[in-house]
Amino acid sequence: MPKVIVCGRGGSGKSTVVSLLAKALAERNRVLVVDADESNLGLPQMLGQPAPEVTLMGYLGGKPAVRKQLMAALKEEGGEKVNFFTQDFGLAELPPGCTSGEWPLKLLRIGKIEHSKEGCACPMGALARSFLKRLRVEPNEWVLVDTEAGVEHFGRGLLEGADLVLMVVDPSHEALLLAERARSLSAEAGKRFAALLNKVDQETEAFLRRELAARGVPVLGALGFIPGILQANLKGDPLPLSGARQPLIELVAVVADQAAV
Repeated sequence: MPKVIVCGRGGSGKSTVVSLLAKALAERNRVLVVDADESNLGLPQMLGQPAPEVTLMGYLGGKPAVRKQLMAALKEEGGEKVNFFTQDFGLAELPPGCTSGEWPLKLLRIGKIEHSKEGCACPMGALARSFLKRLRVEPNEWVLVDTEAGVEHFGRGLLEGADLVLMVVDPSHEALLLAERARSLSAEAGKRFAALLNKVDQETEAFLRRELAARGVPVLGALGFIPGILQANLKGDPLPLSGARQPLIELVAVVADQAAV
């Protein structure tokens, strides 16, 4: 099954969508959520899980060790195509301590900004790209990747290991502009791309669908304001699936078809 990168502008609801989609998928599948946002901290609470004991970067020796390997690859090959993993691996072979939760739903963190003045997040991006390329997904297994806001991860090549890029579009002009740019970047990388509307009512959904169609962006579905989500996010509680189950089940079927094309 697919590896899906979920992206969007800041505040669009990427982590909320990832959490709800993961919970809906986990009712019938094995799901790994990959936290590739080096800044956001709330994903474990949304999923109702503790944070993993160690990030993937920490497991590999921390940011200095990953940066050293990355810089060595830059000198030898003139690019960032460093392989942090020597062979393909499956969900059952993930490094111990790097995941939290129990199957059918687990969470893995790539890395986080831990210290002031520690430098850019480029090593985390390179590690995430290598991890997704080597990760082997079997039938009835899904990987959902929560990314940082914007399109920087497109430049880092994170898309190389993905089957589908799903952009969360909320009611804003900035989201429309970003969706158009992300569609172009996905096409350049040879990856399928689609949008999911979020936090919409009937009027804004119709408007966004028209605007995105004019920009050549396909829309897979839409989510409105889901009761209980605002309060859960405010209190740091797990996100409730009730009230969103049916649209999410429909979205799962559409995403599976789109990723398999």
